[in-house]
Amino acid sequence: MGHEADLPVLIAGGGPVGILTALALARRGVAVRVFEAGAAINAAPRASTLHPASLEMLASLGLMEGIAARGLLARTFQFWDRPTSRVVAEFDHAALSDDTAFPFVIQCEQHKLAQMGLDALRAFPHAQFGFLSSVSGLEQRADRVIATVETEQGPSIIEGSYLVGADGGRSTIRKALGIDFEGYTFPERFLVLTTLDDFAAEHGVAYRAYFSDPEQWTNLFKVAGDDGKGRWRAVFPTLPGQPDEEVMNDEAAERRLQKLFPKAGRYEIAHKNIYNVHQRVAARFRDGRVFLAGDAAHVNNPIGGLGLNCGIHDAMYLAEVLGGVLNGEFPHSILDRYDEIRRPMNVEYVQQQTIANKKRLEEKDTATREANFATLKATAANPQSHRAFLMRTSLLESVRKQPAPQP
Repeated sequence: MGHEADLPVLIAGGGPVGILTALALARRGVAVRVFEAGAAINAAPRASTLHPASLEMLASLGLMEGIAARGLLARTFQFWDRPTSRVVAEFDHAALSDDTAFPFVIQCEQHKLAQMGLDALRAFPHAQFGFLSSVSGLEQRADRVIATVETEQGPSIIEGSYLVGADGGRSTIRKALGIDFEGYTFPERFLVLTTLDDFAAEHGVAYRAYFSDPEQWTNLFKVAGDDGKGRWRAVFPTLPGQPDEEVMNDEAAERRLQKLFPKAGRYEIAHKNIYNVHQRVAARFRDGRVFLAGDAAHVNNPIGGLGLNCGIHDAMYLAEVLGGVLNGEFPHSILDRYDEIRRPMNVEYVQQQTIANKKRLEEKDTATREANFATLKATAANPQSHRAFLMRTSLLESVRKQPAPQP
């Protein structure tokens, strides 16, 4: 297998994608070293939706029991017309019962997934994970990659067989390689309000719901929370250029939730967050011995919950080809397949869907809105189109379409 098989695969970034890449490789007997800049797993509210295609993969890593225990099973999701407070269409993943062992979504916050993955990773003696360590530079040679790693003790030089950049949307690895991050940033930011009010009990809202509104669309979804008691996250667009203090103050947050569902008394808001939103894809996912995965390779708006899922799929495919090469099962040429397969998959199934999802929710033209609603109703009412819609939105179609690596 040569000298490269004696060196670990280096992974920059200890979020869920970096950790799952490491775990999938470690289970194949490949030595890995993960470097995470933070002092602990980032517990800030981020992605939480795990689609059926991803659940299949996570089950193969032995993580499903923990995910099911710490998350919420969401079989259905809804589209609403917010101005009239009516459900336009509801889709039920039970339509996929013949297609997957997991005909449902699980709402499991990504910090929980990352922690479960890290706990599993620590069982492997050939896997190392370091907090407060980050890859700040790299050099590629014919048979290895050399990384400069910043630690509390100062910089150190680490050699690896390959390097995976899973270090987020501002990826140091992608920038070091000079890879363009093609796409755009939306002029408006997204605001997330987390409330303890129960929209399912009070209004019949599914655990995942999308509210179309020409003035202020909303995403609404439920997570378990660290205490398991449940809470709802509401996502709203802000006005371009709107200052933080105008968006984040208590009265403004209250008005948004009251407009969504008016109630007597105030909402109990547990957390607020605001962030920039991008639609970008790296010009290439591979440069020699270095690969990009997850947000380092692609970012998108969160409508539909596809970003983390696509990152999980990156991790599993990359581990399959890279592990196969290092174990002598595949020729080096198969590494080209990662960029050839994963980049088009992201563009077709994630970028296109999330852009269309946002456009549908924010549509202002009355006739177009009603036409969109009619299409959703007809799709949900027909068993064949209902299943086809779910196959695509759950990313099962992309996974089934993705060719398996061949030696």
